[in-house]
Formats: sequence, C-alpha cells, structure tokens
Amino acid sequence: MDVTWADGHASHYEFAYLREECPCATCNDAREKKAALGDVASPFKSSPALPMFKPKPRAQAATVVGNYAVQISFTDGHSTGIYSYDHLRNICPCADCAKAFRAVAG
Repeated sequence: MDVTWADGHASHYEFAYLREECPCATCNDAREKKAALGDVASPFKSSPALPMFKPKPRAQAATVVGNYAVQISFTDGHSTGIYSYDHLRNICPCADCAKAFRAVAG
C-alpha cells in the first residue's frame, strides 16, 4: 500500500508489515503477551522451533473509515484493525520516519 502525505512524503507498506502492526485490541494483547513471554526464561529457548511455512498475508479489501483511517481485510481472515492515518505515519517503515517518530520510543 502506498500513501503520499500532505507534506509530500511517500510511504510504502508491505501488507505483511501492516498485518504485524495491526492496531486492534486482540493484536495489541498478543504482542504484549509475546513480549512478556520473551522476558521469561523458557526451557525451550535452547531448541528453536522448526519453521513452518506461512504464506504472507495479503489484503483482500480496504475500506475508508471516516476521514481518519482505513480498515484492511487480510487473507488470513483478520479484519478488525482500523489503521488511523496517524498510526500509519508513525509506523512508516522508512529510515526518516523511524528517526522522526520512533527515536524517542527506542
């Protein structure tokens, strides 16, 4: 997905990246649980799990939500995330936006 912002900046988002960055409550909870489990010593850490083939999610549909967001339905059946334009700008994967929007968080 490509977005050209009012300030002229252009952002390109891979659908797999957008799926990972889904802002819905379910995905936020899953990320928090995953981060919490990563901090706990696990007896299984020494033997990494076998990688399973998982196709990259693609978008099936996108719907504009008011004047502030877009909702994307993905091929994995997930469609509850509403990506506000502020959220999209904050997660822009380019290096300039990483410095401008995520430097404080890191």
